[in-house]
Amino acid sequence: MATGGARSGPAAGSPGPPVDAVAVVREILAVIPAGCSWLLPVTDDAGVAGDFRVAAVSGGEADVYGRGTSRVGALLSELYPSMVGGPLWRLYQQVAATGEAGELPRFRYEEQQAGIVSEATFDVSVHPVCNGLLVWWHRLDEDRRRLERTELLGNLGWAEYELGTGRSTWSPGMYRIFERDPALGPMSRTEQAAALVPADAGLSELAWQTLDSGATSDVTVRFQPGATVKYLRILSDVARDAGGAPLKIYAMVQDVTARVDSRTEIERLGDQLRSREITALAEHRLAAQLQNLIQPVPRDPFPLPGLQAAVSYLPAEKAVQVGGDWYHAQALPDGHTLLAIGDVAGHGLEAASGMAHLRFALVAWLSIGICDPGVLLGNLNRLSRQLAITGTAVIAVYDRAARTLSWARGGHMAPLLTRAAHTEELPLPPGLLLGASDRARYPVVVVGLCPDDVVLFYTDGLVERRDPEQADLLERVKATLGEVSAEPGDLRLKRLRDMLPAAGPDDDTCTLAVRVLP
Repeated sequence: MATGGARSGPAAGSPGPPVDAVAVVREILAVIPAGCSWLLPVTDDAGVAGDFRVAAVSGGEADVYGRGTSRVGALLSELYPSMVGGPLWRLYQQVAATGEAGELPRFRYEEQQAGIVSEATFDVSVHPVCNGLLVWWHRLDEDRRRLERTELLGNLGWAEYELGTGRSTWSPGMYRIFERDPALGPMSRTEQAAALVPADAGLSELAWQTLDSGATSDVTVRFQPGATVKYLRILSDVARDAGGAPLKIYAMVQDVTARVDSRTEIERLGDQLRSREITALAEHRLAAQLQNLIQPVPRDPFPLPGLQAAVSYLPAEKAVQVGGDWYHAQALPDGHTLLAIGDVAGHGLEAASGMAHLRFALVAWLSIGICDPGVLLGNLNRLSRQLAITGTAVIAVYDRAARTLSWARGGHMAPLLTRAAHTEELPLPPGLLLGASDRARYPVVVVGLCPDDVVLFYTDGLVERRDPEQADLLERVKATLGEVSAEPGDLRLKRLRDMLPAAGPDDDTCTLAVRVLP
């Protein structure tokens, strides 16, 4: 390597460096991660470098076109035509001629080849080495672009504050976060304090105390640089001299307003949900109390004229779901027995209130001697229309002397009859949903019963589930009735209540089972 002002380029016609020197340089550059290349001047008869041939390149980085070692052996004029005659080209010629190193800061390269436009900015240094030029280039625009992209995507900015001089340096992201014109320069500490929300001044002081202790500070404070308040997360650290005295503060600032707003909205929605759950739970408790007051469920089977009866009420698994299921069983003055079951559409207090209206009305009509199932369903239908509710019901009257069951339905499932271990649905008469039409009629059908027959009245929660794997619940209930029919008479209804399917997740279930006494 030449030193001082000695010329290091080869003379005209010079064969260049020895072949083994070329191999050594190539091997060295191949493991260098930085961007560099080794150029051999191509001189004319006067010894002037008219072009440069690429003899070796580093293995760490490619050029602006993505070319790596494929450049070795090519002329610069062929690889980068626009460079010929330009400032970097002249620097190459100068170093080749004088043997003195040179630099070209912030060199801007522009080239268009095969429709590809390349623009890049470099700091370039050129050194005479082994009769050639060792060129080091550091790309500036790519690093800056990456930094700006990182700041933009992460809502980030960085700042440096020199404690001795009070001088601040801001990245472009800081100006964007603080909505400040870069021409004004960084905000002073006084301006930053004025933009800080007063209630967060204590957090700012805590950050300074943390830095004084030698630890890294990480705080989130509110600033109002413009019309809106921003939440800024500030991570800062202190650079110190050999004696431990603080010299400079480095800070990374991130605008986390969107994240905080999202978390606040989630917390608000969570509060609303908890409030609704509490309201729904209170409504559930009130509806459950109303149900218990209106129709208490006996724990044990109870007698009726010519019958033994048992009632079960299974609430839905979801605590806030309270349905409008209801039943009624009453001995009539003429020795007959009225049996009824129904379900008001919906859940909660409204359904429980509708259930109460229908059941109390039924009791009132019975008290004035209206006992015909079809007439009673017609009255319930008109009342449902007035209350703007819908529901289903079955009303039946059992004649002990004749052992007959006269019944009618309003959109409800037919009762199940079990006789001698065989279960089937009673023949289904027509009958519209209660509250569906003013013109609905409810014909009555009569079924003969035998001693030890079991009749099960039930609401749809017993046999209907949203889970397709439980589509055969009705058949399971029939099988349970057949199994229970083999039990001794007094135990049948108690065993039946224990063996019926559990309540579903979405709907209450009410059952009324009667056994015909001998």
